[in-house]
Amino acid sequence: MYNFEFEKPGTVAEAVAALGGEDAQALGGGQTLIPTLKQRLNQPSKLVSLTGIAEMKGVTIADGVLTMGGGATHAEVAADACPPLAALAANIGDPAVRNRGTIGGSLANNDPAADYPAAMLALKSTIVTNSREIAGDDFFQGMFTTALEEGEIITAVRCDVPDNGANYQKFQQPASRFALTGVFVARYSDGVRVGVTGASEEGAFRWSEAEAALSANFSPDAIDGLSVSADGMIGDIHGTKAYRAHLVSVMTKRAVAAIG
Repeated sequence: MYNFEFEKPGTVAEAVAALGGEDAQALGGGQTLIPTLKQRLNQPSKLVSLTGIAEMKGVTIADGVLTMGGGATHAEVAADACPPLAALAANIGDPAVRNRGTIGGSLANNDPAADYPAAMLALKSTIVTNSREIAGDDFFQGMFTTALEEGEIITAVRCDVPDNGANYQKFQQPASRFALTGVFVARYSDGVRVGVTGASEEGAFRWSEAEAALSANFSPDAIDGLSVSADGMIGDIHGTKAYRAHLVSVMTKRAVAAIG
């Protein structure tokens, strides 16, 4: 590690002010940031911890809307969110990661293999920051890239609880438990939404072709004959581009079958 300043504000306003300084960086659960600091891949001069901000805590469901504070941990989401998202959060990392990592931190980092982005695309989400609200469909803008501006903080996340069920299926890398490919399917009265993570070089995306097919016929058979192009998929030691493209269809079918 190296020398840096550390601040732990008690309000969002204080955190925004602290982040206004030169080369300051927000610190959520630190599950991604701390390892990069240790390797000196990231060297901000100031860390601003968001863990002491009470207004960014909590998970509630009211009138069909799930609201999670940006500082809610994965363990809190697993305990209090709607069942499909709770199940997703319960399978993130290990207990240490789940009890420290936060949903706001994960979304802000936007790792291409993270689980939450698929859910945010499927669940009609809204990302709430200290200055505005961003539709989930507009938030993810590529690998490790989001619509957040410099110094902007995710204070809360809102999702519409699905009318007719939802499910997340993940083909995971066994060591890291990140998604080689993960698909979140949500069934609403006005149609089906399908969010995909872990597969594309561009990050999470909605599979619109599958959404149209499933909205017309909600059955695993509706996916027969559909496929995503291998072009632009991630290819690495864990799986080829074609393999991940195939997994998108497989995981989608499994999620639909699980919803029933």
